Amino acid sequence: MSITERIVRAPAEAVYSVLSDGWSYSDWVVGTAHIRDVDDAWPAPGTRLHHKAGPWPVSIRDRSESLDWEPGRMLLLKVHLWPFGAGHVKFTLDRLDDRATRVTMQEQFTEGPLLGVRNKVGDLFLHFRNAEALQRLADIAERRVAAAQRG
Repeated sequence: MSITERIVRAPAEAVYSVLSDGWSYSDWVVGTAHIRDVDDAWPAPGTRLHHKAGPWPVSIRDRSESLDWEPGRMLLLKVHLWPFGAGHVKFTLDRLDDRATRVTMQEQFTEGPLLGVRNKVGDLFLHFRNAEALQRLADIAERRVAAAQRG
C-alpha cells in the first residue's frame, strides 16, 4: 500500500469541494486524460465518474466508483484501469486549523495484473505519482480559496 500525505493551505471543506467535483479529476489525478461523464449524485456511494486514462491514441476508457464517503472528511474510491487492474484509493482529510488540512492518500491494487507488483517498487511508483496528484489537488483548492477571498 502506498500512503502519501500533504498539508494543504485550505480548509477541509475547500479540499473536499475539489474531491467532490468529479469534472475536476482530470485536472489533478495523474494519468487521467479526460472525464467523459459524472453521475449526478457524485461522490455518493455507488456513483461513478467515467474517464479516459493515458495518452492519446492509446487512452483507455474506464470508470471510478465511490465506495464510501464522509462529506468533508473522507472519500473511498474503487479505481479501474482495465486491462491492468483495479484498486482502492482513500482520501482522508484532517483539519489542522481553519486554514490548513492534512490530506492522506492511501492506494493499493486489489485486482488484475498490477496486483503482482504490490511490492516496495510498486509502492514507490505510486507514492511519487500520488505526491504529484496531491500537489495538483492542493493547487486547485488553494486557488479556489484565494479567488473566494478576493470576491
